[in-house]
Amino acid sequence: MTASRIWTAALIVIGDEILSGRTQDKNIAQIATWLQVQGIRLAEVRVIADDMDAIAEAVNILRTRNDYLFTTGGIGPTHDDITVDAIAAALGVEVVIHPEARATLERYYETKGGINEGRLRMARVPDGGELIPNKMSGAPGIKLGNIFIMAGVPHITAGMLDALTGTLEGGAPLIAEQIGCWTAESEVAELLRETEKAHEDCQIGSYPFFREGRTGANFVVRSTEQASLDACMEALKKGLRELGFAPVDGGI
Repeated sequence: MTASRIWTAALIVIGDEILSGRTQDKNIAQIATWLQVQGIRLAEVRVIADDMDAIAEAVNILRTRNDYLFTTGGIGPTHDDITVDAIAAALGVEVVIHPEARATLERYYETKGGINEGRLRMARVPDGGELIPNKMSGAPGIKLGNIFIMAGVPHITAGMLDALTGTLEGGAPLIAEQIGCWTAESEVAELLRETEKAHEDCQIGSYPFFREGRTGANFVVRSTEQASLDACMEALKKGLRELGFAPVDGGI
């Protein structure tokens, strides 16, 4: 673990069904949470249609400015599952049938009607790709360089993440604590800015709400160092009290 180094990842969520609203994405939250435990920060997310050029363009941009790139969706058995083809095109390599993936699928489908052309599509990988095990449905994910090509179905994605746990290099995990306050953000904006400026190892997020006929906000302080986090939290609570607002530990 390298505490001083900030490791980042990007995520591309692929699928017309996400953009149309027919399917609600659940992978962003679970991947972000998993990455945080690995000491890796999810820096950005893009949602892309099932379009070869759009996927390839996003892959080449995001893989070069982040330590890791994850994709979800588009690796199933149908004609519109084009993620593997798009990533191969982005990297300038061929698409090949991975022998281990084929053998795994043949075993999985042995009592389910056997392998066919559609199912065999799930053994296709960009040339040079390694497999990410999938205990749920047999069809593996793919690792190639710093790119991780994963399923779109959330519980299958979860299994692939489990298989990757502990295999990626990261830094110190990001830790966070929250306080709440019955105040408008505008009343404490300067305090938030000055407190974050005085505690360079911390980030402060402000999340306003309206409840019970009143305006309030929760403030989340994040850091990789517990001592820095504690100092920033104390300074923020002290500042709120001096302005006449009572902070609530744990948020409202």
